[in-house]
Amino acid sequence: MSTPVDGSKAPVQDSVPEAHEAAALPADLQDERLIASNGLSGAVSAFTSRLRTGDLGSVPVVVGLIIIWAVFQISNSNFLSSRNLVNLTLQTTSVGVIALGIVLVLLLGEIDLSVGSVSGLAAAVLGVTFVNKGWPLLVSLVLAAVIGLMIGLFYGALYTRFGVPSFVITLAGLLGFLGLQLLVLGKEGTLNIPFDSAIVKFATQSFLSPALAYGLVVVVVAVYTLSRLRNRGARAAAGLSAAPTTMIGIKAGALALVLLIPVLVLNGDRGVSSMFLFFVVLVLATDFMIRRTRWGRSVVAVGGNVEAARRAGINVRFIYLSVFAACSTFAAVGGILAAARLIAVNQSSGGADTNLNAIAAAVIGGTSLFGGRGSAYSALLGALVIMSISNGLALLSLDSSVRYMVTAGVLLVAVTIDSLSRRSRQAHGRA
Repeated sequence: MSTPVDGSKAPVQDSVPEAHEAAALPADLQDERLIASNGLSGAVSAFTSRLRTGDLGSVPVVVGLIIIWAVFQISNSNFLSSRNLVNLTLQTTSVGVIALGIVLVLLLGEIDLSVGSVSGLAAAVLGVTFVNKGWPLLVSLVLAAVIGLMIGLFYGALYTRFGVPSFVITLAGLLGFLGLQLLVLGKEGTLNIPFDSAIVKFATQSFLSPALAYGLVVVVVAVYTLSRLRNRGARAAAGLSAAPTTMIGIKAGALALVLLIPVLVLNGDRGVSSMFLFFVVLVLATDFMIRRTRWGRSVVAVGGNVEAARRAGINVRFIYLSVFAACSTFAAVGGILAAARLIAVNQSSGGADTNLNAIAAAVIGGTSLFGGRGSAYSALLGALVIMSISNGLALLSLDSSVRYMVTAGVLLVAVTIDSLSRRSRQAHGRA
């Protein structure tokens, strides 16, 4: 660099303008270009960069789940047995379905404290109409789900019309719908669902054959690979950066392992439960809705900044209505599945720690309490963590008081990680 005669410094000429151009790009686009240009090493660099800047994703919960499983397996060699893991998938399903709704509400930066009461009410409606009144099972199931939907629409209307905080609305719902559940059940208090009914068979006796389970794994991996290759071809044709085929192959192989190992273990006992498969399908469908549809992108936008979303033309009122409705509907479906697995409905259905488990599962799974960040997979991973703790402590014959304290500790750690990662993302411009 030369200095002018007048002593002033000449403007610095950037010898690498490409670096500044890359730095000005959004973080996701920088990662795409890095992967496209450097392949596997670029993917590793992008991943470590995200971790350093606080974009942790599902890493903490996956690490936590591995640690929890390792501790319980060391303490009791039956924990990772095929029989116990099949039981774990059955226990996880109802909590996970309810947690899916919580994930959606948390994406908006709101909360629903009444999911336990709504699930109990839906179970009570199913029991009374199907068992006592003799209604067709399908009619009872639809009515229970519709009640959940109507409750969510009621919440959304109160929130959008009068601005009542969701905390207050759903706290009132927790008490009110618990009372309605007791009223619906009446003096009997407990109803046994027929063991030979289709809903009970689905929840307790329906398992995939080994051939069908392995076939589904092959189909999922094939669909994933073809969709990635198609996406890569479309991006390349448009002149955009595209991941190399080797990266797609590595990801497909990793997905195959992630799916094949659990299926292999579960097939050592009864196999993959149809009810758990139903939950996984709900997770995939919800993930698709969040990431691939205009509605899902609008939900994330509203959770990130309501005013910016409104100025961008998003129908904020509809988003709130639809999300609260979806949350309560998921709660109702979760309550139905819980009643079917337990083959009974009673006054404690949806009570006890149902709210705790569902909300904790969503948060522990990686959904931010601050809104705008989360994934449907948070419900799956978080529910596995919560129910693994419950299942493992039960195998060790420890009191429920220990389970509450351990769950509280895990939840506190998850919220602390979320707060610290949010602060780090803000500092690095990734918030």
